[in-house]
Amino acid sequence: MFTHNLEPVLLDFGFVVIRWYSLAYIFGILIGWWLGKKIITHILKDINFKFNLKEFDDFITYLIISIILGGRLGYIVFYNFEYYLSNPLNIIKVWEGGMSFHGALIGIIIGTYLFAIKRNIPTFFLLDVVACVSPIGIFFGRIANFINGELIGKATNVSWSVIFPAVDMLPRHPSQLYEAFLEGLVLFLILNTLIFRQKYKLGTCSYLFLIYYGIFRIIAELFREPDSQVGYLFSLFSLGTILSFIMILTGLITSVILKKNEI
Repeated sequence: MFTHNLEPVLLDFGFVVIRWYSLAYIFGILIGWWLGKKIITHILKDINFKFNLKEFDDFITYLIISIILGGRLGYIVFYNFEYYLSNPLNIIKVWEGGMSFHGALIGIIIGTYLFAIKRNIPTFFLLDVVACVSPIGIFFGRIANFINGELIGKATNVSWSVIFPAVDMLPRHPSQLYEAFLEGLVLFLILNTLIFRQKYKLGTCSYLFLIYYGIFRIIAELFREPDSQVGYLFSLFSLGTILSFIMILTGLITSVILKKNEI
């Protein structure tokens, strides 16, 4: 058993505060940026169009904006709409927390589509690259969630349980670490093994990301406390579970459409 005593702030200079959560975003984007170029160089061998790596640099700006806007708006709409409807000025207070993965995902898809249309690039080409590098940011993000003592797990008696004194003194599942392992490490290995070892097929990693992330998130939700302001929908499913099921369904539909277009 471990008692959580980690500080969410790494350095505090008074006028500037460096938080682990902010570093998770920064390092996730930087490492993903670097790996994304490696992936593009590799998969260009299997496709018949030219792509300038400088365009990927421009694409990163779209991604950052899409992640922030999508993640924030997703949290507001999915998880706390009534609160922000009554307190609209708090919408801009991103530094106080409140980001949704599923909202960020929607933002990324929309932002990628707009960029791809503008530059005349196949949307799935970019989405496949994003799918392969996203688990890096997810991994760092979940570790940051654990350091922050947020998104806590359900009470348990397992030997590796964690007590979060800021919440209560109950031993709980370190569900943030489960998610870091499944949604981050395992998902990263699956997708990058596919894109580097098999002949590239447009859209494959995109729909597999939706399917595998959805499955891993649903598993993790079994050990995670639902958001207090939402609870269980239909007295059975967390909102994260329902949104992840929609992800899986979308991934399966996308795979069918892509395979039909191959024929």
